Amino acid sequence: MKIQLFLALLLSSLLIVPCFAQNFACDKNIPETSQFPFCNTSLSYENRAKDLISRLTLQEKAQQLGNHAAGISRLGVPAYEWWSEALHGVASVGYGVHFNATVPGATSFPAVILSAASFNTTLWFKMGQVVSTEARAMYNVGLAGLTYWSPTINVFRDPRGLQEVGEEGNSTGNRLKVSSCCKHYTAYDLDKWKGVDRFHFDAKVTKQDLEDTFQPPFRSCVEEGRVSSVMCSYNRVNGIPTCADPDLLKGVIREQWNLDGYIVSDCDSIEVYYDKIKYTATPEDAVTLALKAGLNMNCGDFLPRYTENAVKLNKIEESIVDQALIYNYIVLMRLGFFDGDPKLHPFGNLGPSDVCTEEHQELALDAAKQGIVLLDNKGALPLSKNATKNMAVIGPNGNATMAMISIYAGIPCEYTTPLQGLQKYISSVTYAAGCPFVNCTDESLAGPATTAAATADVVVLVMGLDQSIEQEDLDRENLILPGYQEKLVKDVANATNGTVILVIMSASPVDISFAKNESKVGGILWVGYPGQAGGDAIAQVIFGDHNPAKTKVTNYHLHTDNLFILSAGRSPFTWYPKEYSDQVPMTNMNLRANASDNFPGRTYRFYTGKPLYEFGHGLSYSTFSKFVISAPSTLLVPLKSSLNPSGIPSVYSSKQDPYPNGQAIDVSSVNCTNLQLVLVIGVRNNGPMNGDRVVLIFWKPPKSAEITGPPNMQLAAFDRVHVKKGNTNNITLAVDVCKGLSLVDSEGQRKLVMGQHTFIIGSPSGHQVRYHLIVRLAQNGSMGGFTYM
Repeated sequence: MKIQLFLALLLSSLLIVPCFAQNFACDKNIPETSQFPFCNTSLSYENRAKDLISRLTLQEKAQQLGNHAAGISRLGVPAYEWWSEALHGVASVGYGVHFNATVPGATSFPAVILSAASFNTTLWFKMGQVVSTEARAMYNVGLAGLTYWSPTINVFRDPRGLQEVGEEGNSTGNRLKVSSCCKHYTAYDLDKWKGVDRFHFDAKVTKQDLEDTFQPPFRSCVEEGRVSSVMCSYNRVNGIPTCADPDLLKGVIREQWNLDGYIVSDCDSIEVYYDKIKYTATPEDAVTLALKAGLNMNCGDFLPRYTENAVKLNKIEESIVDQALIYNYIVLMRLGFFDGDPKLHPFGNLGPSDVCTEEHQELALDAAKQGIVLLDNKGALPLSKNATKNMAVIGPNGNATMAMISIYAGIPCEYTTPLQGLQKYISSVTYAAGCPFVNCTDESLAGPATTAAATADVVVLVMGLDQSIEQEDLDRENLILPGYQEKLVKDVANATNGTVILVIMSASPVDISFAKNESKVGGILWVGYPGQAGGDAIAQVIFGDHNPAKTKVTNYHLHTDNLFILSAGRSPFTWYPKEYSDQVPMTNMNLRANASDNFPGRTYRFYTGKPLYEFGHGLSYSTFSKFVISAPSTLLVPLKSSLNPSGIPSVYSSKQDPYPNGQAIDVSSVNCTNLQLVLVIGVRNNGPMNGDRVVLIFWKPPKSAEITGPPNMQLAAFDRVHVKKGNTNNITLAVDVCKGLSLVDSEGQRKLVMGQHTFIIGSPSGHQVRYHLIVRLAQNGSMGGFTYM
């Protein structure tokens, strides 16, 4: 969860540099230990790791399997803390990161769900660069580790949970700057809901949903993101704890996806399935199951405490322990931990001056602005600085600090609250909280709020949720604003003669249909949890203006003209009506609708009800049009030369089509190499302002009797483009046919369906263009491929 902000104002500004313990092995100044082969950088990582492990006793090996890895002084290997977090900035969660006078804070980006709303891969990459730079800089002065158990990439399956997507740190060749970890694997998003907690929950998941929805983010993380770690979750999947499932760990992550790294448990997961659900008879049985399943590292102390005895009891071979350590140590070696003084190696020049730089903080501001979603606008936005004389800022999140940072946070470089951001535009601003807390169970502050609203030209209501309502180990039970918040919005709207702008701060949807129908509410914004610069971001979007205080364009800034900041974010989730929470229990893992059970389905892909706002919804202050410049009309699907799928005649004439419309081919029989659909889309800005436009391409598959429960539609590709007013810019989007245009059958097998595939270019709230692609099987001897009109 993207969060790097908790209490503002850093520790003292005294320039005291503490003495740090050595945080690396193979110190060249200690020849008696630096001459070991595991310190020899000319050897392969695997051979170095094997040499180190060969020198350890069984007891020493066991002590390296937990996050508090013990040091081995006789070999010159210091203790190492594996658990650090950096979901949206270096965080103080875990034991690996410490802030002090040397580094009092780190850049705190928006919560990941808001960054996701930007639909900007360039932004995500730059954020990853910043976070990994600051993490490595803190490591170099002994304030952080090298292994970060972030990001969280669980699918946003249910609107009552707090889930996000994430990013991967950059590397140089096979050498890592920092190590990241994709979590929580798999089918995990229930924390605690109506008495059911994540420790006891058994997620009953169909083969279709597992392959179609829950596994793809992790597969992409490993195969495309080249992440160096995956974390298994607390829950069971179909009766088996994920951290003890050899099919999910060794079978899928290690053998199918070829993870180059280690697999770690969520904290105390092994103890959880031993102690809380009594899955094994003894602790030794619990650690044996985990290690044999493919687990390599335990956040917690169960492996360090019980592995030695499990080996002595002949429950597990010592060679399996060795293999787990090889995976762990190879990652540390790729990070340079065994290369001696890190200051002499790549990234060794980074230090405190590389944390909280002006460029990094401006990127945090830009990230928040790019994600903010304009849900509704009745012509009230953007506001005019000249026309607005008196403003009232009302709501429990109006002067928020910690709430903007969400969870898994560190200490931010600084805070700008919504109130402070708006005060930079309007000199006469009155603030009234309206509620003492976000739960809003006390109406005593409502009177001053309505009084302030009565004399204001514009009222900005900053409502929504915070971490007392949604966070880890706390799921929502409804989809409405907490307590008296709805009543406060209505009372303020009735009290004012001015314009009301409603700002919703949350990481999940809220039913605000009442506000959509309120005539005085002239605009509605969703701002997620916008991070340390959230107040400036909210104000700049509301006024449609550039930053009045900082206009410098930096290396990290993503716009070149810096003239206008337009609202261009798109909703990363579906906004369900409040009745949804009564229709769908969180414990039901199914995604597809089932009319017989009155089950409406989940996510934009399968939901059959009428949402308040659709996935991808988002308005703009400018107007844009899109058109297809180049796209193929037909795809002839090539088969692997050695395969002939069942049901396909070995010889057929050119007039025969063995796979007519609706028939499905197993993807494993298709030659998927370089099989990419490439579309060139033109985007024209027809409005009065320069601005960004998010281009979403949705895919509607053809119907097939062989595939039950296909998605309504599915996002196939996206990009974000900056277009000056009156100009047209082209973007090129590519779709992997075998991954992006395949369906999953009831047995979890991917199929490519013959027939007409439809693509909808544009979000539901904007101008849309349709494009059709005919997919047919290539005939014998044909190389297949695309043809153009």
